[in-house]
Amino acid sequence: MKATVMDGCGVEITDVDLRKMSDAVADDVRGLFASHGLAFFRDQSLSESDHIALAERFGPININRFFPAHPQFPEIAMVAKEPEQEGNIGGGWHTDHSYDFEPALGSILVARELPASGGDTWFSSMYKAHDALSEGLRETLSGLRAVHSARHIFGTQSPDSDVKGDTGISNAEAADALKDPRHPILIEHPLSGRKALYVNPGFTIGIDGWTRQESKPLLKYLYSVAMNEDFVTKFRWHPGSVAFWDNRATWHWAQNDYHGMRRIMHRITVEGCALQ
Repeated sequence: MKATVMDGCGVEITDVDLRKMSDAVADDVRGLFASHGLAFFRDQSLSESDHIALAERFGPININRFFPAHPQFPEIAMVAKEPEQEGNIGGGWHTDHSYDFEPALGSILVARELPASGGDTWFSSMYKAHDALSEGLRETLSGLRAVHSARHIFGTQSPDSDVKGDTGISNAEAADALKDPRHPILIEHPLSGRKALYVNPGFTIGIDGWTRQESKPLLKYLYSVAMNEDFVTKFRWHPGSVAFWDNRATWHWAQNDYHGMRRIMHRITVEGCALQ
């Protein structure tokens, strides 16, 4: 097995067959994943059953409440865009499941059908975003929590309801019923022990105890730090590509630049834990 650290964010792991990893190799992958927050693999041949078995080596599977499920394998969420669709799933900077009280550990995305061009995924390191903050700002943020919510994205009052229908996202009533968790703005990563910035433009709606108006300037600044191009990796998908990202240590953004072409991805999300 060989590991190559990527510019910006993540590590590419080669010379490994994800279907046949020994426990020792899986431990090495787990360590690289924890350290970098993101692991890329190429030239894999994962069936749907292989995909599920791989995810289960890292923890229990989270069944997605909002994305369409694979018809034979409910553990797999279908992240798809058909040629006639305008919107896509994940088309903006975010981290998955921050709206849960125990945010997901991570997601394993497998390329199934790709457009002739476009459809890259961008990732940004929240380890690096944290480290870029001044000591004084980190001290200020250490006592603050942010409010996260799914209702404005997946709920019945979402302003993008037409896009949701276009992409197959559903179950808006379940989103409406979710309570909004408060997570620390700066977390200690449960696997690596490193500090990471934990807010995101997709699901963070404010700072606990502050008004929305008061929250916006600080969140806007934190987002600008996290979007630093030095922290970003742009992953180009090929047949057999697999990405495994840590939702506590990265943001991601699925590019929507392949209109008129099909893109089919299979995603499995692994359960996480409460954040401190």
